Amino acid sequence: MLRYPIELEEDDGTVMVTSPDFPELTTFGIDRSEALAHAVDAFDEAIAARIHLGREIPSPSPGKDRVKLPTLTAVKVILYQGMKDQGIGKAELARRLGWHLPQVDRVLDVNHRSRLDRMDAALGAIGRHLEVSAKSTRR
Repeated sequence: MLRYPIELEEDDGTVMVTSPDFPELTTFGIDRSEALAHAVDAFDEAIAARIHLGREIPSPSPGKDRVKLPTLTAVKVILYQGMKDQGIGKAELARRLGWHLPQVDRVLDVNHRSRLDRMDAALGAIGRHLEVSAKSTRR
C-alpha cells in the first residue's frame, strides 16, 4: 500500500516526526515507537484536510524511514487521486454510481469506516479496480 517518508528527530526528550511530502505534518512521541503510532494518525488528519480542501495528495517520495497508511486510508487516497487525475468531482461520481452526495462524502472521508464493496464500486466508477494481496511477515 502507500508508505510515506518521515523524518525522525530527537527533540528535548521526545521524538518529533515530520514528512517531506506533507509539510503541514508534525507530531511527536516519548520514544520512536510512540512517535510512529502518532504519525499514522497525523497522516490521516493531513490527508483528510487535503481532501476537504480539494488539494493534491502527493505520491510517496523516496525516504529511508516510512509510515504505512492504513489500508482503507490508502484506498481512499487512490480513489481521490484518480478522481483528481480525471477531473471527476463528487457530483459526477455520485451520478455514475447512482448514489446520493452524502454517500460519496463518506467514501472519501478517511475517518469513516467505509465497506470495501463501496470502495470497489467507487473505484470502478472511475475505471479502476482494487487488487488485494498478502505477504508473509515471516522470514
